[in-house]
Amino acid sequence: MSIKVKLKDIIEEMEIQFEESRSLLNIKTGEIVIVTSEDLRAAEDEQPFDHLPEWERENRMLAIDVVENFENYIDLPTTYDVNEYELIENFCLTVSDQRKQDSLSKAIKGKGAFRRFKDKIIDYGLEDQWYSYRDKCYKQIAIEWCRENKINFIE
Repeated sequence: MSIKVKLKDIIEEMEIQFEESRSLLNIKTGEIVIVTSEDLRAAEDEQPFDHLPEWERENRMLAIDVVENFENYIDLPTTYDVNEYELIENFCLTVSDQRKQDSLSKAIKGKGAFRRFKDKIIDYGLEDQWYSYRDKCYKQIAIEWCRENKINFIE
């Protein structure tokens, strides 16, 4: 594949995915596109769209292209490929202060784990460390995805 994709662009899309949409890479152009499930269903059903506003017509045209030329698109890693809870668990194990590590590990158990984790990293001044760790993990997932799909990338 001769296209080159910026890792930064892949990572940004991984971070902002929505449940009712798909983020895809067009392997012919290198463009990353987002298509809603609604537009994909409408494209598959060949629903008319002349009555829609211009921006919706553009979205529908994109969805039609995805449906008709699906071999030109690859799904980006999804929220299912990025297990945020596992990232948090692994981060807790990197904290060198045993007391803080134990406290964080307890905080992420049960309902409300994400909120308690965020509160604890703020209390312990570990926010920068967490986001740095998380960024490295996302980057690694993006690199592995590119390699698996034989996508050339630029850092």
